[in-house]
Amino acid sequence: MVGKYDITLKDMFSDLTDDILSYFLGIQHIKIEELNVEFPRVEMRESDMIFKCITKEGNTIAVHLEFQSDNDKEMPYRMLRYAVEIMEKHELVPYQVVVYIGENNLNMADGVDFDFGKENFLRYRYRIIDVGEVKFNEITQTNYYELFTLLPLMDKERRKKEKELYLKECAEMIKKIPLEQERKREVTARAKILAELVYEEEIIDKMFVEVIKMLNLEKSVTFRKLIEEGRKEGEKEGKLAVAKELLKRGMNIDEIAEITKLSKEEIKKLLN
Repeated sequence: MVGKYDITLKDMFSDLTDDILSYFLGIQHIKIEELNVEFPRVEMRESDMIFKCITKEGNTIAVHLEFQSDNDKEMPYRMLRYAVEIMEKHELVPYQVVVYIGENNLNMADGVDFDFGKENFLRYRYRIIDVGEVKFNEITQTNYYELFTLLPLMDKERRKKEKELYLKECAEMIKKIPLEQERKREVTARAKILAELVYEEEIIDKMFVEVIKMLNLEKSVTFRKLIEEGRKEGEKEGKLAVAKELLKRGMNIDEIAEITKLSKEEIKKLLN
């Protein structure tokens, strides 16, 4: 399970890096290119993401993000090797961050220290972001919508207390984000995959079923035609016509109210 996520995170979250840089790190930047760093002689492993960026102050740096789903005691040494390689290969100062998404409590060092006197010492540090310590409301009150992908892993204390109710709220919040449907589907798919780290698959499917149904419905030509026909019939009459059709299709009242902006009482009357 752990290996699966560490291998796929680079592909899953290439679109997430800008929000991480801006929100978590406070780096206002222009991304120039993605860099490659690997250690074929040492461990046959590529780093997750390294970007050459220009900051608002005009400095050119290499931002290095590693996504980690378990506690790795070797992480400080790997990060140090990456830092040296970035400086040697690309001649850039590295800003390094480990994004920890594991279920277990964070238990990794954030650097390397040794001291054998003033002529033989090392002080090396990088930043670790523990996603489980990030609060749900802290993210949902922003417009960093790509970060909503991580909601199922956030707010660990609340998540463990509320269990599947917390996941349901995550799904509902993702459903409401004002992104075009294709991007919203991507956020939903990624959130579902990450939720597997902390929830049973059966619970995940149950909590996300309404979101998936809604996204698939909004994608359909039939749905768009219904909305368009409703507009032609007049605002109120059209909304009622759309609501009636959606009731026939089995959609629940809360979702219909959200789509049509009719009150729940008005929709309930259509059931009679």
